Amino acid sequence: MPSIYIETFGCQMNEADSRYIAERAASAGYSVASAAEEANVIVLNTCTVRDNAERRAYGRMNHLNALKRVDPSLRLVVTGCLAEQDRDRMKRLAPHVDAIFGTRELAELGEQLAAWQPNFDDVDFSDDRALVTSLGGTGDAVTGAFSHLRAYVTVQRGCSYYCTFCIVPYVRGRFDHRPKSVILDETRDRIAQGAREIVLVGQTVNAWSDAASGDDFGDLCRSIAALPGLERLGFISPHPKDFTEKILDDLCTLEPLNPRIHLPLQSASDGLLRRMNRKYTLAQFDGIVRSIRRRLPECAITTDLIVGFPGETPSDFQATLDYVRSGVFANAFSFIYSIRRGTPAARWPQVPRELALERFAELLDAQNAVTRRYHDGHIGRTVRVLIAGDSKKDARRLTGKTLNNVTVVAPKPADYPAEDREGLHPYAQTPWLDVAIESAHVWGCFGTAVGRAARFADAGVPVMRPLFDLIATA
Repeated sequence: MPSIYIETFGCQMNEADSRYIAERAASAGYSVASAAEEANVIVLNTCTVRDNAERRAYGRMNHLNALKRVDPSLRLVVTGCLAEQDRDRMKRLAPHVDAIFGTRELAELGEQLAAWQPNFDDVDFSDDRALVTSLGGTGDAVTGAFSHLRAYVTVQRGCSYYCTFCIVPYVRGRFDHRPKSVILDETRDRIAQGAREIVLVGQTVNAWSDAASGDDFGDLCRSIAALPGLERLGFISPHPKDFTEKILDDLCTLEPLNPRIHLPLQSASDGLLRRMNRKYTLAQFDGIVRSIRRRLPECAITTDLIVGFPGETPSDFQATLDYVRSGVFANAFSFIYSIRRGTPAARWPQVPRELALERFAELLDAQNAVTRRYHDGHIGRTVRVLIAGDSKKDARRLTGKTLNNVTVVAPKPADYPAEDREGLHPYAQTPWLDVAIESAHVWGCFGTAVGRAARFADAGVPVMRPLFDLIATA
């Protein structure tokens, strides 16, 4: 059976698209490989929101060219936002790429995979392939024993707001809302496949509406929350301007809703927000924060922040720094402004790179202090975590996410199996871990797993202490 390997760069929208590609490939007769050297087809699902993501994608294309030279039968495919933006340029910079599909051409990608499928014979890939891939460069594969547990369901594509820094409307198009019935059907399928958490995704997810019924995002979430078998519900990324009082009232009634709302601010300067075309003021944004806190007091609010946007003055930056220091955000994804070709801000006078770096470091320190205090509040508590798999830094440890999206790492229990069996893992059947938190860090929390459960509402069954703990205390 031929195999496909998928590397995903960028946002949860790309992760949802990669899942769709994997499913189309499976229906065309492919297995999904866990490593590039084991695949007949490699798909790079790319991002172009920031310059670093673009450079990383081109770096992977060049790296994988060495793999194609070793095995000319290999097919390399590029899709995603960079493919949409750079189609002609990519053909010049990476002529070894076999096919390029934009963000609105995933069905055509599926058809191409089906057309290629008969051309691949069952082969044992050479050791030279493994040698090439070991020389450097990795990506995030879409599959894994635990990847189905958190399922991304796309409710909306594109964006019609045209923030002056953002390339998304140009590469994904204007708003395109999926019908409610289609969303509900896909969600039911994900639950039937074992998903414990459903995450609704869209570029401005809370702007979703259904033309047939007139339902808004709050109505959609209420319908999804009522589906049999749903355990947890989340969404990303909303736009502050689209949080109405009615939608917030709907959300606060939903028992499965995760206590975390991502609310992108970008800047706390009203002048800069106007230049960004963000369509709200700081006072309006803070009013939404207070509305959320009033309804959901334990909800973690996270955000996105941009430093060094064209025209950012010392007072603009200070406004953002002061707001962050107030402790409003449990965590923040902070970025230095990155020029995106074709956007209005790309043509404006830029903040010197050195100054942007200084401001970024200061903002990062401020938010890290707030985030560390937030994580410190978990010490001494036992929290329920949805397992994600092995820690990337230490294979003896597990990693997972709390309901409020805090990363938790814990040593593997002594009864944890050494490896998967036919792609299935016993812990995927009982993926909710109860972890006693012992220490906190900026990145998250560390603790010891004390129980596990099949369903979020179930009581935890005790697990064996980590093996090296048992040895140390023997």
